[in-house]
Amino acid sequence: MDQNFIRSLSGATLAYLGDAVLEVMVRRYLVGLGIADGGKLSQLALNFVRATAQSAAMNRMLPHLTEDEAYIFKRGRNAHGISIPHSASAAEYRRATGMEALFGWLDLNGQQARAEELFALAYSDVIERLNNEKLAKECDHDQSYVRLRHPSRSH
Repeated sequence: MDQNFIRSLSGATLAYLGDAVLEVMVRRYLVGLGIADGGKLSQLALNFVRATAQSAAMNRMLPHLTEDEAYIFKRGRNAHGISIPHSASAAEYRRATGMEALFGWLDLNGQQARAEELFALAYSDVIERLNNEKLAKECDHDQSYVRLRHPSRSH
């Protein structure tokens, strides 16, 4: 895409696109965990897409941003015409908007690998917790299977 065009986009426009980019990344990650229940997927997605969660994620990412990425984050954070919901403070919502703008900008610039890297960094705590929960469930399932096949073994 033309760099002049991308530079001309407002922070709010980049955030509009970035919201969708993040949503797809979250859904791809959750489906990759093997979760098939739509209600559970929607519930788990809130760990990623709520403004409060995005704000905390952005705080983890900030020290790792390049100069250009930090500039785009600030453009999104300082965007005008944004309605702040009651579920987050103004500062949290603005940080979340800045994060969305950054992911929209990365997408337009074809930097999917960098987006994936930042996503993993931003949500490392949530990803670790969900991966541990998945592993625990797999171990429980495996132990149940062993008990069914080998009742004499105690685990």
